[in-house]
Amino acid sequence: MRDTRESRLLLVLLVAVAFALITVDIRGGEDSPVDGARRGAATVFGPIEDGVSTAVDPIGNAISAVRDSGSRHDRLAALEKENAELKASLGSDDRNRSRVEQLDKMLKTAAHGQYGIKGAEVIAIGAAQGFSWTVTIDIGTNDGITRDMTVLNGNGLVGRVTTVGPNTATVLLANDPDFTVGTRMEATDELGFASGQGDRPLRVELLNGKAKVKAGDRLVTFGSQADKPFVPGVPVGVVSRVDPSGGDLTRTVYVKPFVAFTQLDIVGVVVQPPRKDPRDTVLPDKPRATPTPTVTVTVTPGADEPGAGADGQSPEQ
Repeated sequence: MRDTRESRLLLVLLVAVAFALITVDIRGGEDSPVDGARRGAATVFGPIEDGVSTAVDPIGNAISAVRDSGSRHDRLAALEKENAELKASLGSDDRNRSRVEQLDKMLKTAAHGQYGIKGAEVIAIGAAQGFSWTVTIDIGTNDGITRDMTVLNGNGLVGRVTTVGPNTATVLLANDPDFTVGTRMEATDELGFASGQGDRPLRVELLNGKAKVKAGDRLVTFGSQADKPFVPGVPVGVVSRVDPSGGDLTRTVYVKPFVAFTQLDIVGVVVQPPRKDPRDTVLPDKPRATPTPTVTVTVTPGADEPGAGADGQSPEQ
């Protein structure tokens, strides 16, 4: 159709009629006068729309599937991240629970001995300043820590402070070959000196060569002059082996430490010694021995024994 004045007038007229029909349809609602015409158009064009929809839907579905797969992938990645965070959180909770238990046990040990302690965390291990068994803790001079302070945990003696910086300190562990501490036997009060042997039991030289000692006996620190480097009464370990007495002036025993030096985490530095020697009060209660049941079998002579009669007696009776 050519663009003439008549064609433009016809277009304007058709647009006006279309708007008029839309207005009438909207105002009429369900009673719209064009409702019948709309139903007729739906009858005629419905099958065509359905065919077109059937042809187009797979493409639309495919696009939607790609979009959904992307969102599902994102959701899966988010779930995997949440799961990893949850596992990390659970692991952290386990570690925190363990550290709370360590701290609680250490505080009870300090309370029994009346030690004033400052808690610390082991932040490094390894050789330092020529020592082979040392750890670094996260407190120093800014926290009131000085050289030759006793270090313990909830199980017993850990070591002594050797060098101190503003915010860290080095602790020489009790199992180091250069470590020596005065000890006292539980109950018998026999004195000695314990020396570290690395990953082997502590070696203790008792001053009394005739001292009566056996496996299972326990030792605590004897204490030092002015309580440095060692305060008294800190649990050291349990006797695991006793060398035969050979008439020497001293007697050698081997002691399994209470502390696991390869598993240190929370420790305490004794910044205030006890007012009096706690003696053996810091040692844990001894485990109760479990009685072993015994069975006694009594054999009664029977009729089937040689020489017995039918009544179980000898024929001579």
